[in-house]
Amino acid sequence: MEKNELKPHLKRQWCISKITGDFIARMEQVLWLYNLPYDPKYPVICFDERPCFLIGDKVEPIPMRKGKVKKEHYSYEKHGSCVLLMAIEPLTGKRFGKVYKQRRKQEYADFMFELSLLYTDAHRIRLVQDNLNTHNNSSFYQNMEPEKAFGLTQKFEFYFTPKSASWLNMVEIEFSALSKQCLSDRIPSQEELEKRVMAVIKDRDDKKVKFKWQFTKENARDIMHKSYTQILTKT
Repeated sequence: MEKNELKPHLKRQWCISKITGDFIARMEQVLWLYNLPYDPKYPVICFDERPCFLIGDKVEPIPMRKGKVKKEHYSYEKHGSCVLLMAIEPLTGKRFGKVYKQRRKQEYADFMFELSLLYTDAHRIRLVQDNLNTHNNSSFYQNMEPEKAFGLTQKFEFYFTPKSASWLNMVEIEFSALSKQCLSDRIPSQEELEKRVMAVIKDRDDKKVKFKWQFTKENARDIMHKSYTQILTKT
C-alpha cells in the first residue's frame, strides 16, 4: 500500500487583500528596507501586538510522564485577556517584549519609549508595523510632555505594512515561535503568562536568534506581474 502523503489534519492560513497601488507601494518600501545592509545607526525593527487569552483548567490536567504527553480536560475557564507588545531586530537577533493589561495609545507610547532607550546610539529607528489606530505619533503627544513626544517622533521612522499583509512583518515569525513554546498553553493569569513569555524571549535573545528575509521586491514584481500591469494601465 502506498503511503498517503495527504495530511488533512494540518493546515495553514494566510490573507492577502486586494492588490492596489497603495498595497504595492507599502510592500515595496518594506521589502526594500529588509534588503538593506545592517547599519547600527539606522536599525530596522519589526513591531506588532498580539492578544493573549487567559485560560484556566476546570479539571486538573494529567502531568506529562516519560513517553506520555500531558493530558488536558476539554473544559476550561476564561480569565480575561491581556496583550503582548513585541519588537525584534531581525539582523541582530535582538528582541524586546512587554505584556500589558490592554492595548491603548498609552501602552504603545510607553513601549516605544522603552524601546528607544535600547537604541540610544541610533540616529533613527526604522520601524515596520501595521496601520493600527494607535500606531502613530499622536500616541506620544497624548501621553507625554511635548518635548518628550517630539523626541520620539524624531527617533522613529515608520514603515507601514499593507492592509491584511501581516506576513510582511517578520515579528510574526517571533509570535509563531512564542506560540509554540508557551502562548498556546493554558495560562490562567497575566502574571504567569508574563513570566513564561519573558523567559522564552530572554532565551531567544541570549541565543541571538536572527531572521533572514528572502522575498525581494524583484520577486514580488515577478510573482505579481499581472497585478502590477493592471494597476499601471488604470487611469
